[in-house]
Amino acid sequence: QVHLVESGGGLVQPGGSLRLSCAASGFTSDLMAIGWWRQAPGKERERVACITNADDSTYYTNDVEGRFTISRDNAKNTFYLQMNSLKPEDTDVYYCGAATDRTYFYCGTYKQNEYDYWGQGTQVTVSS
Repeated sequence: QVHLVESGGGLVQPGGSLRLSCAASGFTSDLMAIGWWRQAPGKERERVACITNADDSTYYTNDVEGRFTISRDNAKNTFYLQMNSLKPEDTDVYYCGAATDRTYFYCGTYKQNEYDYWGQGTQVTVSS
């Protein structure tokens, strides 16, 4: 069992920055991929970025490439999403998720329904 807790969301002006954190506890050695996803009311949850546990390879959706950076601190079992140059369209609830299926290697391969654990979400609002 793995428990994920997000933090770091809030209100920021366009062009500003936020850093989201995802603290993992439990059987974290089972994790194959960690992903940050976001969801607006009435819309599908979409993947923003992910990191492969074995080799730190990453994936970013086109909308955030060059603005967001996913990283991790192994000593703290914590994953981060640094978000810069934020836009109003980045407003969403952000979730971190973890996948344990060893069928795949690269984090970008895992679909939403292949994630085993989710955090509770943290609201990010970009507005002037």
